[in-house]
Amino acid sequence: MKILVVNAGSSSLKYQIFDMENESVIAKGNCEKIGINGSFIKFKANGIEKTFDGNLQNHTQALSKVFEILTNKEYGVLKSLDEIDAVGHRVVHGGEIFKESVLITEENLKVMESLNPFAPLHNPANISGVRACQEIFGNKPQVAVFDTAFHSNMPQKAFMYGLPYEAYADWKIRRYGFHGTSHRYVSSECAKLLGKDIKDVKIITCHLGNGSSIGAVQGGHTVDTSMGFTPLAGVLMGTRSGDIDPSILEAIQDRTGWSLKEITAYLNKKSGILGMNGVSSDMRDNEAEIAKGSERAKLVVEMLAYQIKKYIGSYAAAMGGVDAIVFTGGVGENDAVLRGKVLENLEFLGIELNKDKNMNMPRGTTEEISASTSKVKIYRIPTDEELVIARDAAALI
Repeated sequence: MKILVVNAGSSSLKYQIFDMENESVIAKGNCEKIGINGSFIKFKANGIEKTFDGNLQNHTQALSKVFEILTNKEYGVLKSLDEIDAVGHRVVHGGEIFKESVLITEENLKVMESLNPFAPLHNPANISGVRACQEIFGNKPQVAVFDTAFHSNMPQKAFMYGLPYEAYADWKIRRYGFHGTSHRYVSSECAKLLGKDIKDVKIITCHLGNGSSIGAVQGGHTVDTSMGFTPLAGVLMGTRSGDIDPSILEAIQDRTGWSLKEITAYLNKKSGILGMNGVSSDMRDNEAEIAKGSERAKLVVEMLAYQIKKYIGSYAAAMGGVDAIVFTGGVGENDAVLRGKVLENLEFLGIELNKDKNMNMPRGTTEEISASTSKVKIYRIPTDEELVIARDAAALI
């Protein structure tokens, strides 16, 4: 069985094809600048990497060009599109309606479209990827896998805000959480490493990248997570502020005269690591600034480590203990200094890091980095959200 996984953004589209007999990746790539001048497609398969320039006006054109590449007689990996058995799509927001992955029908698509106001930058783009595949594949089975689904079993005490109850009852304002597919994958892998059923373990998952979220996973599902009604909440991120006092919005407006939309853009796109160091949202660039002596860049690391540490402590308390801590995502997997700062002085929780192992791991591997005396296991596990999507698609068809 071959599954195509599609992650469509507003002007981009990532794709992978999996052979589900052994869960291997047959081909992968991405389309960039869709609907913008200078669009191009990247393709990787069988050790071959190619980049194709093109005029990609919409997602349908982008996918059509991808399939031309995939079926090319010289370097393609498919004889025809008939070899693809189903398509799995990443959809960011499932609201309270979609608590697990679903086969896509017209009825389900209409419900997904009704959730667009909850994720206006993501859901419409995700749905455009579905529509493009419908045009190309016709009635071939398609599956939606939701970022929010893994968090959907949070108890009310964790997802409710202290607003008048009508804000939840009428407007569905609550904590939803995101990165659920990643938290689901790495917590499952962690349970395997522990040699236990995931229902019997307590895991804190740290997905750290340009967007970051921390999850408390107990009984095989999330009981709390740091992102909230939107991905703006939680720890300091690439360009997002993370948690702030809501009254700051009024203070900013009083000083600038900005509209609420302008302030929201300020918090989402100009804050976080970028706003703090004044140079870049990328932690690698922040490290370069530290090497130059930037105090602001040093403060970024101190703040982020401190905030993650607080979530680890609070989630350990909420779950009545913790069996393992997992680091994943581009920053979580590769920033050894940050991991070290997050975990220092947590011996009172039974958390002890193997400092040498933490600083000297090969990239891209799953590794245990806890000290032999640590009561809590610590892992670096590369995430694989696309594989989760492919597995769900295969299971549903």
